[in-house]
Amino acid sequence: MLKALKAFKGGVSLPHHKHTEHCKTVEMGIPKKVAIPMLQHIGAPCSPLVKKGDRVKAGQKIGDSDAFVSSPVHSSVSGTVTDVRPMLYPGGFEVVCVEIESDGLQEIFEGIAPPVGLEKKELIRAIRDSGLVGLGGAGFPTSIKLSPPPDKNLDILVVNGAECEPFITSDFREMLENPGGIIEGIRAIMDLTGVKKAFIGIESNKHEAIGLFSRRLKDVPDIDVVSLRTRYPQGGEKQLIYAVTGRRVPAGKLPSDVGVLVQNINTASFIASFLKTGMPLIKKKVTVDGSAVRNSMNVEVLIGTPLRDVFEFCGGFKEEPGKIIMGGPMMGVAQFSLDNSVVKHTNALLAFGRKDAELQKESVCIRCGKCVNACPMELLPIYINACVNKGRFEETLKYDINNCIECGSCSYVCPAKRHLVQSIRYGKAELRKMASAKK
Repeated sequence: MLKALKAFKGGVSLPHHKHTEHCKTVEMGIPKKVAIPMLQHIGAPCSPLVKKGDRVKAGQKIGDSDAFVSSPVHSSVSGTVTDVRPMLYPGGFEVVCVEIESDGLQEIFEGIAPPVGLEKKELIRAIRDSGLVGLGGAGFPTSIKLSPPPDKNLDILVVNGAECEPFITSDFREMLENPGGIIEGIRAIMDLTGVKKAFIGIESNKHEAIGLFSRRLKDVPDIDVVSLRTRYPQGGEKQLIYAVTGRRVPAGKLPSDVGVLVQNINTASFIASFLKTGMPLIKKKVTVDGSAVRNSMNVEVLIGTPLRDVFEFCGGFKEEPGKIIMGGPMMGVAQFSLDNSVVKHTNALLAFGRKDAELQKESVCIRCGKCVNACPMELLPIYINACVNKGRFEETLKYDINNCIECGSCSYVCPAKRHLVQSIRYGKAELRKMASAKK
C-alpha cells in the first residue's frame, strides 16, 4: 500500500454519515413499469429504436445515436412498450423516455453474448454498444476514454475508489463484494489502452477496502493501492490525479493531456462482467439513505425503475420528505417527483425530513475569504456569485466560472450561508443560453 503523493489545496472535512457501509447489497427485483430516458450520459441524446406496442427483452437496445459523444440505451426488462414521449428531466429540460410495462419474465434478448475473439478496436466498440458510461456520477461515455487521440500517451490508470460524498457507500460495497471483478476490469482496461501502471485510490477511512485490495495485490507489481487523505472532494478527477500521481491537469485540459486515464471502481467492475456475459448496462448499485428513509440500504436496481418503487422497497418514509436528492448531498440533484427514474449514473437516492432539508437564509457576505480557501480549483466563488446576482454573466468568465466543479465546498463553509454553488450553476446555464443564441 502506498500513501497519497500529494494533498490538493482546499476542500473541506465533512461528517460522512456512512450508515450503510456494512449493509450488503440487496437485489430489488423487477418493477411493474420502467421509464428509460434516452439521455443518461454526457453528449447527444439517443433516438428511440422502438415504438408503442413493441415487445422488448432485457438487454435489447432501444435507443442510439450516430453522434461521437453518446451512448446507447437498453431495456432493463422484458415486456411491452406502452409509450414513447418527452418527459421533464431533473435538470429542467425535456428528454424522450421509453415506458415499458414489465411482463415479469425477464427474458434476455437473443443477441446477447460475450465479446470474444475481437481486436482491441472492436472490443472498445462492443463496450460502447454495451451502453457503459462513467458510473461514478459524471456519465461520460467510457469507450471514448478508452480510445484517446494518437497524440495522447497514456501511461497511468487511476481507479477512483475515493467515494468522498457523505452517505454514499455503493462503491465501497462493490469493493468488498466484488474485488476480483474490479481487478479483472482494471486488467482489461490496461490491456485495451496499453497502460502499464495502475493505482487504486481509496480514502483512508475505508480500512476494510484498503486492506482487502492490499492483500490481493501484494505480489502484483503493476497495480498499487493508494491510501488517500479523507477530505472532500478527494474523488474529484483533478484532485485525485494530483494526489495519486503529483501531476496537475491544467485548466481547460483533460486527464489524457497529462497521460492519465481515470475510471470509477464500478466502471471497472462492469467491464469485467460484460466481457464474461455480454449483458449491457441495465442495472445499478444504489445507496438509499437519509433521515426520512425507514430502512437505509444498498440496493441493486434495474435502470428505469421509478424512485417511488425504490423507496417503497426500503420500507417507505418514516416522515414526509422535505427534499429528495439523486446523488450525494454535496453534488447531487434535487428531484421534483418520485416518478423520476433511476438512471445509469445514479449512485445514491437520499430523502431528508423537512428540518434537515430546510434551506438556510442568506445574509450579507462578510468578506472572510473562507470560500476562496475551500475551493479546490483555486477560484474566487464570491466574485462569481456577485457577478451572477447582478446579471453580469460574461464577466464571470474572467473568474474562470467554467472551471468550477460544483463541489459545494464554498457553500458549505460560508458563515453567511450564501448560495454560492447554486448561483454558479445558474451562471453557467445562462452562459450556455447566450452561446446558443449567438449561433
